Amino acid sequence: MTAESPRRREAIRLQRYLSRAGVASRREAERLITEGRVSVDGTVITELGTRVVPGGQVVRVDGRRVEPRTLRWIAVYKPEGYLTTRRDDRGRPTVYSLLPGGLEDLFHVGRLDRLSEGLLVFTNDGETAHRLLHPRYQTPRRYRVEVEASVQPAELRRLRRGVELEDGVARAEDVEVAPSRGLSQRAAGPASVVYLTLREGRKREVRRMMAALKLPVKRLVRLSFGPVELGELEPGGWRELTAEEVGALREAVGLGETHGDT
Repeated sequence: MTAESPRRREAIRLQRYLSRAGVASRREAERLITEGRVSVDGTVITELGTRVVPGGQVVRVDGRRVEPRTLRWIAVYKPEGYLTTRRDDRGRPTVYSLLPGGLEDLFHVGRLDRLSEGLLVFTNDGETAHRLLHPRYQTPRRYRVEVEASVQPAELRRLRRGVELEDGVARAEDVEVAPSRGLSQRAAGPASVVYLTLREGRKREVRRMMAALKLPVKRLVRLSFGPVELGELEPGGWRELTAEEVGALREAVGLGETHGDT
């Protein structure tokens, strides 16, 4: 093994370097390169196939040195009553109060309404997050919904076939009803637990679908987002995503190494 081979293994595409530095999206970074506005070790680069070694070479855009940020991915169990926003004018608790110190600059990938709970993912990897939320990639979200009603087979069929909402038809997949025993909040009448998966991520989509079927929601928990699962997290808890989880997220939206990402 030569002395240069470790550096060669660590090299990444210049446009990915610029994206990780927060300069621009990868497409915008390609434009900066072809316009001759990027230099590596003092040499102007216009070839899109150029690779650089983070921490081993000096990259400048319009003469200003730029360096990639450390990418962070955090999973948080959002409790009921917290807002998915940075701050609230009325002083209500927000999900950012759940993050450990130093991670307040991360942004949330998607939302959960105030009364819902469960998995939220935070990151500073803007390109991957944007794709995860784009309808093109249909990132699956799985939910556990406790309803104050006995769900009938006809209602399950409607969820699968599609429920008409004011912004179009919403369809679920992998819909099933579980036994009502073990409900966290017991109602005085019939009750059911519905598990379902959605791929669009529209605002309050699950609650609106249930309302259209006249199924009152007692509790709503997001169990997974793409390949990331809530797992053993307790309400208010957080954890770092594993390298395998991050790789699976990127792979799901065409940014993994097998797609020429390095």
